[in-house]
Parts: sequence; structure tokens; C-alpha cells
Amino acid sequence: MPRYAALIYGPEETDENTPPEVWAAIMAEYTDFGATAGAAGVIAGGEALQDTKTATTVHVKGGAKGGEVITSDGPFAETKEVLGGFYLLDCADLDEALHWAAQIPGAWHGRVEVRPVIDFSQQQ
Repeated sequence: MPRYAALIYGPEETDENTPPEVWAAIMAEYTDFGATAGAAGVIAGGEALQDTKTATTVHVKGGAKGGEVITSDGPFAETKEVLGGFYLLDCADLDEALHWAAQIPGAWHGRVEVRPVIDFSQQQ
């Protein structure tokens, strides 16, 4: 069965800026989605990510292995919406993956990008 990555983008919110009751409501939405999609056997994995202030971007200068390693704090691109987490979805086709992605709370509060995952075990 094909696998799809549902990448969840939204505004960066931190615990100190978001009232606890708002976080509780958002987490309840994700819990409901997880229960529904899990019961349907769609979720193959997924995780939430820490804020972008915890990120480090790595670049190897020269475009080749062994080049100078350069690191910088935070994400490489500055955007209004950031990658906050992802699900791996086992779906029959893109239409089914889009159906499930539309039920992820991040689709209501931001955007969910759906991409097919390459199955390298099927390549020769």
C-alpha cells in the first residue's frame, strides 16, 4: 500500500504565548484525529516537532562529502508558517491520503502538505 507524508505547517506558537485552554483544545483535536485514523489503520507513524528555536540547520560547503560543515541556529528559511509535525499515512491512493489530511487539525489552523513516500525496497 502506498505511504504518504502529511507535513503539518502552521504558525509557530510557544507555550508561553498560548493559553492552556487553547492548547488543551488543540491537543483534543489531534487526539480525536489519532483515534479515528488509528482505528482505520491509516497512521503508520508521526511525531510533533519542537519549536524552530531548537532547530539547527546543517550545510556542507562545496557541495560534496567532506566539505566544510557549517551550522546555523534555527531553520534555513524564515517563513510565517513552520513545520510542526507529520504523520505517515498508509492509503490506497492520493485521494484517500487527501481525505485523511483534511481531517488533521493542522489543515484547519494552517496547511498540510501531502507527499508520496518513495519505497526504495521496490526499486531495482
